Amino acid sequence: MTNAQNPIAALPRGLVAILRGLEPKDAAAVAEGLIEAGFRAIEIPLNSPDPYRSIETVTRLAPKDCLVGAGTVLNVAEVERLHGLGARLVISPNCDTAVIAASAERAMVSMPGVFTPTEAFAAIAAGATALKFFPASVIGPAGIAAMRAVLPAHVPVGAVGGVSEADFAAYGKVGVRVFGLGSSLFRAGDAPALVVERGKAAVAAYDAAFPPRA
Repeated sequence: MTNAQNPIAALPRGLVAILRGLEPKDAAAVAEGLIEAGFRAIEIPLNSPDPYRSIETVTRLAPKDCLVGAGTVLNVAEVERLHGLGARLVISPNCDTAVIAASAERAMVSMPGVFTPTEAFAAIAAGATALKFFPASVIGPAGIAAMRAVLPAHVPVGAVGGVSEADFAAYGKVGVRVFGLGSSLFRAGDAPALVVERGKAAVAAYDAAFPPRA
């Protein structure tokens, strides 16, 4: 798979909105606002309230160029259920090769969490679309840079966990262009308008750090 064919590499901005704790009643307003702000990847972790309902709502309203799906995906049954809803994005905190392979078999975008070169290469061999270095705040830009030196160049890598727009420049210096924004963007109970304002700020910061892709 080339960069042009890779759905993560092809995102106009490498920003993934992590909406842990999102309630179904707010799903449409939050997602629509973030999409309008410029996000094209939305993750609703499965440890959120009634997550499949929110995922179904967002999947239906999102444009075709958006990647919508779940985080904290831990088993194949969850992959199957997401696929049935039309979700395309499968993100995990760990490297479970069965989850990765099941996602790849269904042409879903798989972004497993990795912390070591061993996990990273196992994920790639299983069919991962991209790698999520997690928690990035522990690994840091230097750690990711060291591992990127031995990883295939065509596999996108993302920094997730303790990352905000304030970190874009530091990670950008080591070639990271994909970021999962969690608590810096959304906290359970936040008003949709507040989340959208944070989203706009994150998009502006991203565009300042990296020219938008055509």
